[in-house]
Amino acid sequence: MCEEILPNLFRIKIPLPESPLKYLNSYVVRNSKKNLIIDTGLNRKECLEAMQNGLQKLGVELWQSDIFITHLHADHFGLVSKLASDSSDILFSRPEKELMESWEGFGAMTEYARKNGFPEDELKAALDKHPGAKYGSDWIPELKVLDEGDKISIGDYHFKCVATPGHTMGHICLYEATKKILIAGDHILIDITPNIQCWSDSQNPLKHYLSSLDKIYKMEIDKVLPGHRRLIDDHRARISELKEHHQRRLKEILEILNKHPMHAFQIASRMTWDINAETWDHFPVAQKWFATGEAIAHLRYLEDEEKVTRENKDRLILFSLNTNP
Repeated sequence: MCEEILPNLFRIKIPLPESPLKYLNSYVVRNSKKNLIIDTGLNRKECLEAMQNGLQKLGVELWQSDIFITHLHADHFGLVSKLASDSSDILFSRPEKELMESWEGFGAMTEYARKNGFPEDELKAALDKHPGAKYGSDWIPELKVLDEGDKISIGDYHFKCVATPGHTMGHICLYEATKKILIAGDHILIDITPNIQCWSDSQNPLKHYLSSLDKIYKMEIDKVLPGHRRLIDDHRARISELKEHHQRRLKEILEILNKHPMHAFQIASRMTWDINAETWDHFPVAQKWFATGEAIAHLRYLEDEEKVTRENKDRLILFSLNTNP
């Protein structure tokens, strides 16, 4: 599906089979000199065909197009290896580029998940079904780095890069001040909440995410163009809902820990999730992975707020309420 949102600004819906996200919103800014494609889809046949069909309908040639990636997740970046031409600039944020260049595989993440209670017999299955492992880019093209405040001008559109760490540490949005639009990637979504995961003791992604929401809240925006689902007309109302959601999550975790110390996997199994499964045991293993990562993100936030403490016991990290805040 291809639709025009504003003059020479289009959305191509890229299907995401077997994903609760359903589809990716890839945005195309068309111009006679140079086009801009924003986010790509997974590296799989269905995504490539949808992108090629959409670009053909728009009369957009890949050799005449640059590609901007909001963040490194496979549903946004995975197809870039099939789309990049020798004349294309691949535009990417500095933190995401540095993370990709230093990437040594899932080993450290797997060990951290095990320490947080993720069952070892399910770890391999979780990673085998991880979209980054299954549908990532075949190769990494040369990346042109963009930083906070950098500009991208395509025809009548003059975008400014806005760093919004949280969903990933290098997540970046594009803001067009004259037209008051924000191309938001996965920073702000409607109907669903962006997944905020943590797989390291050195990070506090939820703290960054909430700060990034406050940053966008202050901006003058008439329409948000998100990476998935519907466009958003009232960004401040949606941001308020997202912040309330995370406050409920934090409160829920404190209530769960009121009984006895637990590791993150146990906590995730007791949290409330909007998924079509009767019990935690019926959750698809990939969803258990995302849920555990989100539980850890909230626990790290509470730990930095000195509301929970941890102890290492039997090679596991156990969290409990801080009785001496």
